[in-house]
Order: sequence, then structure tokens, then C-alpha cells
Amino acid sequence: MLMFLYYKSVIVMTITVILCNLQFGVILSVIYLFFLYLALSYFKNNVGSRCYDQAGALIDDDSINFSLGSTSFSFSDLNSLMVTGCDDLAIILGYEGRNFTSGCISLCTKKEDIIDGYCSGIGCCQTSIPTGLKSFVSLTRSLNNHTNVSSFNPCGYVFLGEPDKFIFKSSDLSNSSFRNKVIEEVPVVIDWVIGNGSCSVAKKSADYACGENSVCVDSKTGLGGYRCSCKLGYQGNPYISPGCIDINECENENPCDGICNNFPGGYSCTCPHGQIGDGKKDGHGCIPKNSKSPILQLSLGLCFGFLALVISATWIYLGIKRRRLIRLRETFFQKNGGLMLMQKLRSNEGGMEYAAKIFTAAELKKSTNNYAEDRILGRGGYGTVYKGVLPDKRVVAIKKSRTMDVSQIELFINEVIILSEVNHRNVVKLLGCCLESEVPLLVYEYISKGTLYYHIHDGGDQTRWFSWENRLRIASEAAGALAYLHSAASTPVIHRDVKSTNILLDENYTAKISDFGASRLVSLDQTQVTTLVQGTLGYLDPEYFHTSQLTEKSDVYSFGVVLAELLTGRMPLDTTASEQERNLAAFFVRSIKENRLFQVLETRVLREGSFEQCQGVAELAKRCLRLTSEERPTMKEVAMELEGLRKFTKHPWSKTQQCQDEESLGLITEQTLDLYAINMNANIMSNGEFSGQQSLDSRMMLQIHSTQ
Repeated sequence: MLMFLYYKSVIVMTITVILCNLQFGVILSVIYLFFLYLALSYFKNNVGSRCYDQAGALIDDDSINFSLGSTSFSFSDLNSLMVTGCDDLAIILGYEGRNFTSGCISLCTKKEDIIDGYCSGIGCCQTSIPTGLKSFVSLTRSLNNHTNVSSFNPCGYVFLGEPDKFIFKSSDLSNSSFRNKVIEEVPVVIDWVIGNGSCSVAKKSADYACGENSVCVDSKTGLGGYRCSCKLGYQGNPYISPGCIDINECENENPCDGICNNFPGGYSCTCPHGQIGDGKKDGHGCIPKNSKSPILQLSLGLCFGFLALVISATWIYLGIKRRRLIRLRETFFQKNGGLMLMQKLRSNEGGMEYAAKIFTAAELKKSTNNYAEDRILGRGGYGTVYKGVLPDKRVVAIKKSRTMDVSQIELFINEVIILSEVNHRNVVKLLGCCLESEVPLLVYEYISKGTLYYHIHDGGDQTRWFSWENRLRIASEAAGALAYLHSAASTPVIHRDVKSTNILLDENYTAKISDFGASRLVSLDQTQVTTLVQGTLGYLDPEYFHTSQLTEKSDVYSFGVVLAELLTGRMPLDTTASEQERNLAAFFVRSIKENRLFQVLETRVLREGSFEQCQGVAELAKRCLRLTSEERPTMKEVAMELEGLRKFTKHPWSKTQQCQDEESLGLITEQTLDLYAINMNANIMSNGEFSGQQSLDSRMMLQIHSTQ
């Protein structure tokens, strides 16, 4: 159906034709747009209807078809689709600009149910429309052809319009001139824009419509185009010259209590000479410099009082917090054995002074990135070792205990005391400790190449450097360090947990003895110590287990197991192997006695080591593994013998080989084909620490308590 516009639109259309014929250019086009703005923000309505007689026969059917076509106009979302009637359903279908479908239903059974002024579904309903709608069709339908309500409502009506302009009344249901009422009173709101391009495009064109002191605003309809509005502090029509002009705030309603100064786009207030303040009526205004407002005095007093209260409360809180922190650190210091450490340091002979640094908990926490998982170097029976970077860029290893009970405090203090007395290139250096945290922390020099255990059993391709010559060197260095602990230290030290996981390798693959938590200091006049049995499965001295008598020869036995590991590449205790091969110490000794040594040696050892070296190291390991401690050599003898064996350089299968005994001759001539038939990659199990005895039977108790 045709749209009925206000009379102003007729004038606009006339002016449009004249302007188009005269072609006055951009200025006349802007004037044209201004008149469009005045005339076409609203236009007259159209109403669809559907009427029935008392028998339910349709006597009038009129739908709505609104279309704005290809113009720059669209229906505003300020409109609503409204339906009046007691038996009516209306549907709106948007088909141009914005595809849209909606509707509402209006029902009632008697006129008395209707409430004037409400369009909520009883006699009248309404539904919103989206922005950007350019064309739509609206249809009405009746549920029962008004047969139940024809006495007071023969017709149903549907129309689009501004809902605030329509006040529904019950009399509208029987009003025969309702259509004219809607057309005259309820306009349709129209959105309009200039062109179909965005502001960024329009500003580059010659017919850009926005004048001076105005801003361009992109259309929100989704159909393109733009509009203009005056900047803040300006007023007028942005489409025609001179555009938006400055608002003189000082002339209209002076906002200042003092002197008003107008400037383009705004104003400022100042106080006369001799007065202070912001000069604004809605602010503090202006007051003489020599007088103080009671309100200002009260405000200043409250502010200074509150500030003093906050400062006092903060000072008290920080003081209490500082005292609590000091008490907490003292508690941790005592709990972590600080008093015990000081007592032992003072009681040691020679007045030994502890020179290691005392680190703060915050310093170590920062160096390990709050003990992050990716900083973990390894986990042991008593704690976790983290990699840390100190402020001076030194890389260190930080040992953090898991828990702290009385027994572990003694182990911790014991390790500090021992490492404080030891100064040897093949012993891990203790840099310091921290006692103010919940659990004690030890800081060591960082050893970068991991444990000897890893290179023997898990190294893979990384063990290409792990030649027989380097194995023998590492064994010699470790033996030398243990010999130093036994006989050259100011107070002899029994390590008590010698194993391949406690032998570390630095960047030059130099051996470093570590983990002295289970070690014991021995007086010069003592040869043995009665103590709780501790050690690791596969390495523990059987005699020490049965008698609880700890001697230097206990370390010798454990080192013998390490030598057997280096020679065979086997695990010290493998529960997956057969009963005869489960315990490496027993299996190794039995293999030597049965002349099967060269069948159990690792392939690389056979290939690179000389006969004298292999035979010599094996016999040395066998002597270290004797069940009676008196029959074992001392660590000093072991170190000297290993250093001597390192001088042999002859290849084991050289044609110029001399002084070969019957066993070696037999192996060379008769069993050469069997030397490499043995599977050298024995089943590997993870080695675990414990407090207890390792016997030939792996089912023995893990920990035996005895009187120290």
C-alpha cells in the first residue's frame, strides 16, 4: 500500500525536484538533506484490519505492506508492531534490509477484562522490531472469527508505530473510526542516513555533508551510511553553513561563581583576585584567602585525622607482622636443629668454624622459581633437590627435606657438620644452608652431568664418552675421596650410603661423592660405631646388618658393588632376574669363582679394557665384597690399587700378550665366541633407598632398629 506522508514531505519532494533540475551542487544537496531531516523523521501510519459479522463471516481483509525501497531510510527500532482485538493474531515478515519474522496474539473474553493503558496481551499486544528493517508485510488472523466477541469487538487491527504515542482503551475495540485515530495520532518513526558508505569513506569524497565543528557517526542500522552531530560545546545544524557554532555558556546560564571564561567548545571558571577555589557553582566556588570555610576546616580535619589513623594502623600492623616473622624464624631455626648445629660446632675439637653462607628462605625461593617442577634435579629418600640460580648468576643445587622429624633433623645437622669439615675436589662442596624455612635447606655446588647410576644404566646414546678408561678413572677418583674421608679428614667420616646414585659427575665428568645425610663422624681412637642400620638395597654390608657395628669396611663393601656395576652394567638388585642373578654382589663373586668373569662383563668393557685391568679390577671388587670385614682391603688400598691399574694400556687380545694364566688362555682360545653372546642389557629396575639391610634374599626386612 502507499505511504501517507505529512504535508512537509510534499514540500520536500517539490524542493527536491527543483534542486535536481537546477543542479546547484553540493550546497543545495546539504540544504536538501536538512529539510529531509525536518520532514521525514516521522510519517503517517497505515493500519491493517480484519472484520467479521456476528455469524463469523469475513467482511473486511486489509493487510499492511510497507516498503522504503532503495532509499536511505529504514524503520527505526523505536517502533513496535501493535495488535488490538480479542481474537486476533498478527505476523510481521521483514523481507528487505533485515530478514525478520515475529508476531503477537491478543485475546480476551469480555470487555470488563481489559485494563486501559496496558497493551500486554489482553485486548492489545505489541512486539518490537529490529533496526535496519526497510520493508515488511503484516497480516492478521482470527482464531474463532470473532464469533465469541463480535458483540463488542467485530474487528482486529494491526499497525506499526511509536508505542509511546498510542494509549490503548477498551473503547478502541468497538470504535468504528479506530483506523483514523491511529493514522492521525500514532506516527511511524524513520531512521535516515546519508549515502551508504561509512564515515571513513565519506570523509574522502567531495560531497561529505558534515560541516565545521561536527563529527561523523556511522549508522547503526547495518545498512551503511552516516550522520553528523555537533561536537561537545557546540550547537546548530551540522549540515548547513556555517555548521555548528560555539555555545557561550557564560551568556546563557553562567555556571561560574567567579569569573566565567568562554572558549570554543567549553568554558573555564576562575576566582577574582584575593579569593581561592575552583570558581564553579556546583563546586567549591570562591572564598577569601584569609577566611576558611567551616566545611573546609572540617573536611581537612577529617582527612588529616583519617590519614594519621591509617598510618598508625599500618605501623602497628607491620610491627606485629615483623615480630611474628622473627618469632616464626626463631621457631623454625630451633625446629630445624639450629641449636643442635651450634652446639656441635662449638664442641668439635680444634675450634672448627662453620664458614658456609646462611641463605634466607626468600632468596632460595626466588632462585628456584618458587620450587617449580621443572627445576627438580632428583628425589631421594629424605627430600628433593632443585636447581637454583642465585642473584650473582651462580647455579646451585638446593636440597629440600620433605618432612622434618627428630631423626631427620639429626641427619640434616650431621650432613652440615661433615661437609663443613671436608675439603676435597671429589666431594660435593656445601655452599650454605637455610634454617628459617619450615623445612631445612642445604645449598651445594651444582653438578651438571647427573649420577653415575644414570650413565651406567640409563644413559643411552649419551654414554658414548663412557669408555673403560673413563670408568676406571671415575672409580679411582671416588675411591680416593672415600679414602680421604676415612683416613685424611680431621675427623674420620664413614659415608654409610655409598652407591652409584651418590656419585655425581660434573661438566668434566669428574666424580663427586654426595649425600652425607646418613654419614657418621668417628673419633680417631674408634674403629667401629654401634648405630641404627641404614643403607640402600643391594649395597649394604651384610656384616653391618647382622652386628649393627659400622666400620670403614662397610663403605668398602658398598664400593665393591659400585665396581661390579661398572664392570657388568647390571643393576645391584634386580627382582626380575633369576634367583641366582638377583643380587649383583653374590652373582659377581660366584662368577669369578666359577671362572665365568668374562661372560658377565659388559661388552664395551671387554672391547676396551686390557686383560690385566679387567682381571685386576674384578679381583679387587671380589676382595671388597668379602663377607668378613677384616678380609677386605682399606679404601686407601683400594684407591692405590685402582690408580695402579689405570697405568695398564695393553689391549686384552694383543698377540704380544704375556703372563696369561690358565683362565685367560682358556677364555681367549676356547670361549672367545661366547664372550659377546651374553645379553649385556640386563633387566633394569629403579633403585630405591631404605633404612634396613640388603642380604642375599631380597625379601628381608627393609629396616632394622637397634641400639645406638
